[in-house]
Amino acid sequence: MIALQRLNGQEFILNADLIESIESTPDTVIKLVSGRSMIVKNNLADIVKKCVKYRQFCNSTLRVVNDREMRGNE
Repeated sequence: MIALQRLNGQEFILNADLIESIESTPDTVIKLVSGRSMIVKNNLADIVKKCVKYRQFCNSTLRVVNDREMRGNE
């Protein structure tokens, strides 16, 4: 999920997995896999960075911490 801004400045969250394409004509137009399009304030490079960061987070490995590690050296 990435945070974007509508043209009126209102922030909203978009599921980055639903983005099919992004165009800068000069407004930034996001086309979704559903066929719906939306115009946003964010520039193309900003959206790409947010999508990459989101995907890296989704693919990162989570580390499981056990009770001993949580308590430290007691």
